[in-house]
Amino acid sequence: MAKAQASGTGKPRAEVLVCDNRKARFLYEILDTVEAGLVLKGTEVKVMRQGKMTLDESYAKVEGDEAWLVGANIPVYSHGNLMNHEPKRRRKLLLHRREIHRLGARTLQQGLTLVPLRVYFDARGHAKISIGVGKGRKTHDKRAALRDREHKRDVRRDD
Repeated sequence: MAKAQASGTGKPRAEVLVCDNRKARFLYEILDTVEAGLVLKGTEVKVMRQGKMTLDESYAKVEGDEAWLVGANIPVYSHGNLMNHEPKRRRKLLLHRREIHRLGARTLQQGLTLVPLRVYFDARGHAKISIGVGKGRKTHDKRAALRDREHKRDVRRDD
């Protein structure tokens, strides 16, 4: 199978990170991750290529046979016209029906949350989102995570 190549060069393209939700890994214990596609408008893709998307306070949810990304902010495109997009609109996630049903069951039965972790363009140039199935951390768990991170940092510094 041929690898995707940058136009005109013989080098394969790597994935390009648009935004990362670092706070999610602190607030939630991520149990599983799923990769999904995004249904976007043209001006949204242009803004994402500029790296101006944010995932703060966003989440994913399953409604019937569809999965949605809610609360993600893609600012208005500066050179857009009347056909510009709404910044905080709901965006449909592209997943297999089997995956949607599995995620919906886990969120309903086990009380887990679907948290967007990062958004990127894959090697073919398609917008993808990595969604984590997470369990909310308690305050003492957050303190333990901070303590472990600081301990690892001190160990690295001493080496």
